[in-house]
Amino acid sequence: MQDKMIENFNEQTRQLFEPMRKLNSLMLNNMEKLSQYQMESLKRYSQMGTERMRDASEVQDADSLRDFGARQAEMMNELSQQMMADAKALSEMSLEFKAEMEKLFTEQAKAMGEAAKQTSAADSGEPAKAKSSRGGSSKS
Repeated sequence: MQDKMIENFNEQTRQLFEPMRKLNSLMLNNMEKLSQYQMESLKRYSQMGTERMRDASEVQDADSLRDFGARQAEMMNELSQQMMADAKALSEMSLEFKAEMEKLFTEQAKAMGEAAKQTSAADSGEPAKAKSSRGGSSKS
């Protein structure tokens, strides 16, 4: 009897914490993906900046300055395209996270609805409880 009570308590505890565990796991995975992507982006941008500084340090005359200016324009175009690609990737990650969150909440709502149905079905099988006469008018 006591083992059954402990087992029921453990099961109810698992059911209580399972949605929170799933939510925390989802958020952690999303944070990990975003952090990884941002680290890769930072590396790309810092490499671009370092290359630009190297190119600038090699300017020695008017011709090399003109070439540097042309490469700067190309680099700005490349940078613009990279920033657009990064924004698109981050947007996609956020939409994916939103979809996963909606799925998780939908599953939880269904589970709660099913639990409520089971509870009400179990309650309807029990005999009606006597109403309390406290606070009410009693006819004697």
